[in-house]
Amino acid sequence: FAGKLSSRNRLKKKQPKTFKVKVITMDAEMEFSCEVLDQEVPKDSPITFHFLAKFFPEKVEEELVQEITQHLFFLQVKKQILDEEIFCSPEASVLLASYAVQAKYGDYDPNFHKPGFLAQDELLPKRVLMQYQMTADMWEEKITAWYAEHRGIARDEAEMEYLKIAQDLEMYGVSYFSITQNKRDTELLLGVDAQGLHIYSPNSKLNPNKSFPWSGIRNISYSEKEFTIKPLDKKKDVFKFYSSQLRVNKLILQLCIGNHDLFMRRRKVDSIEVQQMKAQAKEEKARKKMERQILAREKQMREEAERAKEEMERRLFQLQDEARLANEALIRSEETADLLAEKAQIAEEEAKLLAHKAAEAEQERQRLEVTAMKTKEEKRLMEQKMREAEQLAVKLVEQSERRLKEADHLKQDLTEAKDAERRAKQKLLEITKTTYPLIAAYSPPPAPPEAADFGYEPPRLDFKDSDMKRLSMEIERERLEYMEKSKHLQDQLKELKSEIESLKLEEQQQQAGLYSLQGECELRPARRGRRRLSPLWLSASSTGSVS
Repeated sequence: FAGKLSSRNRLKKKQPKTFKVKVITMDAEMEFSCEVLDQEVPKDSPITFHFLAKFFPEKVEEELVQEITQHLFFLQVKKQILDEEIFCSPEASVLLASYAVQAKYGDYDPNFHKPGFLAQDELLPKRVLMQYQMTADMWEEKITAWYAEHRGIARDEAEMEYLKIAQDLEMYGVSYFSITQNKRDTELLLGVDAQGLHIYSPNSKLNPNKSFPWSGIRNISYSEKEFTIKPLDKKKDVFKFYSSQLRVNKLILQLCIGNHDLFMRRRKVDSIEVQQMKAQAKEEKARKKMERQILAREKQMREEAERAKEEMERRLFQLQDEARLANEALIRSEETADLLAEKAQIAEEEAKLLAHKAAEAEQERQRLEVTAMKTKEEKRLMEQKMREAEQLAVKLVEQSERRLKEADHLKQDLTEAKDAERRAKQKLLEITKTTYPLIAAYSPPPAPPEAADFGYEPPRLDFKDSDMKRLSMEIERERLEYMEKSKHLQDQLKELKSEIESLKLEEQQQQAGLYSLQGECELRPARRGRRRLSPLWLSASSTGSVS
């Protein structure tokens, strides 16, 4: 691979400028003088320089041998991601931030890493922070959740995991330059990385429109602002583009030469120096890994010893609590024993008193039984009298109904007789007025002559007024007698019912008193834990002495 440099105008020779530079590294501090020709030197003193990696490795795990190189490259890639020079999705940004926190703070400890411990750290690109409406505490919670899962990963391992994820990003290790494809100024972007050259649209730096891998390029050259790429396949067209300045073409050519040289070197056998460096780095990693394992084992043993100590202390406190509780239980049991002895004495006295009351209750029960028997006999007699009175009442009711029917029949006959008499009198009066106008209306008519032409015979009346009055008086008298008898009988029935009710009430009260005495005798000894008193024992105790 060869690069050709041709220029029509030679650079004019300029006088060099001298200034002092102070470089501070991790191992030493140096001061020296520098001479520059074209660069504009700031007037500030001292001047700060940023030393960055110009060429990116294809596989960071194989090519970054020394730990210090890996650390510096990690810091550079991290800064490019935070400055949005390398595009990174929000999910990948959170994961990378968790590895960065692991590399800085070590293993997550909830007792030490309180909420807010990441407030001063810049971990996510501003584009990601503005893309979602989330607070700083919410982002910290997400990062901490991933950070807690990286427990046991050392600093160099966390940095290597960070770089492994970063090298898969589309803009990783790509240097972009603004170019034009023709004189019409069609703007494009040229990307140079470890794989080759790529042509991008101005608005898209992720997906190239055309790519030229290093293995497919035969020659690269430029003439002033024109840059030419000749493919290895002669059948393909030569690609030309134009840059804005001549020094941009120089920089592009230097990047192409360096990346192509590294591309070819990676595909050859490593030199002895590189092999020795890799062997030393491998031994160093193995030694550190062994030290970390020993440290982790000692830490685990210390944690186990602390846990055992805490367990012994907890067990000691538990035994002390158990001893205290046992002592308190012993004191309570002694107090309970004294109290039970007093209760036993009281229960014995109550048992004697209950036995005496049981004997009295048995006597009262026997007396109530005798009274109940008498009451039952009286009740039977009263019920018999009541049944007889009811039968008599039924008979009287039947007689009264029969007499009422007879009275109604007689009243009906009397009414018919009165109606017949009235009609006869009316008819006689009419005949009398027609035949004998001079005779008074209420005088009895004389017997008509046999030769008269009237042909009328006065009606014969079977009843007289005196008979009717007498019959009415008899009916009224019988009705009054019947009413008096019915009233007297009803009074007797009411008296019998009241006597029966009073007898029933007295019997119920006596039985209730008997049952209450029996229940008191049976329940109290059982409640005190004594043997239940039987009626036979009660009858025996009523005659003898109770011990």
